[in-house]
Amino acid sequence: MSEHDANQRFVQEATGEPEHIARARAHALELGATPISPAIGAQCAVIAAATDARSMIEVGTGAGVSGLWLLHGAPRAILTTIDSEPEHLGVARQSFAEAKIPAARARFIAGRAAEVLPRMNEGSYDIVLVDADPEGVIEYVEHSLRLVRPGGTVLVPRVLAGGAVADPVRRDAVTTAYRSLIQETNGSPAVIGALSISGEGLLQLTTIRDADRA
Repeated sequence: MSEHDANQRFVQEATGEPEHIARARAHALELGATPISPAIGAQCAVIAAATDARSMIEVGTGAGVSGLWLLHGAPRAILTTIDSEPEHLGVARQSFAEAKIPAARARFIAGRAAEVLPRMNEGSYDIVLVDADPEGVIEYVEHSLRLVRPGGTVLVPRVLAGGAVADPVRRDAVTTAYRSLIQETNGSPAVIGALSISGEGLLQLTTIRDADRA
């Protein structure tokens, strides 16, 4: 086993998952959804907590897992979750109810992200998590960067595409989309970015406030 594989295995085994999120994960897997891993979920929760997030959006529900991780880190926030699969939204709603998340703290929107995101208020959200339709990820991130407030953060899990992004031979649409996203945001004057290799990978993009440019 390589050092990288050993580290990944250790992180996976060392990351605990609250019981209500573990139940949501079981529901998601029964449905056939692929929720974010506990390692990525924990990172998202830490970012939500550090941001003191009050208003969040997620694109792709993960059948409730990612939203519960975000709310775990930001217990006073309101979450808007968007998914094109009504069944995934229904399971997410069930998991939120089982976790005793107040109905006023979660809004569920059925629809395609490309149609829903442009209708959201710009500069109004602390965090936007993008976890849907990899081939459209660049468009979704562009919308998301307009939606977050100055100093807000866009989170993109799965950007390593199971190791495909690091393989220069891979040129399929999904790999190319993630690789282009990383390259285009790296060094951008509009954001501070970081790429985590834990779990399935997590790209973190925090917008730079005007005061920070001086």
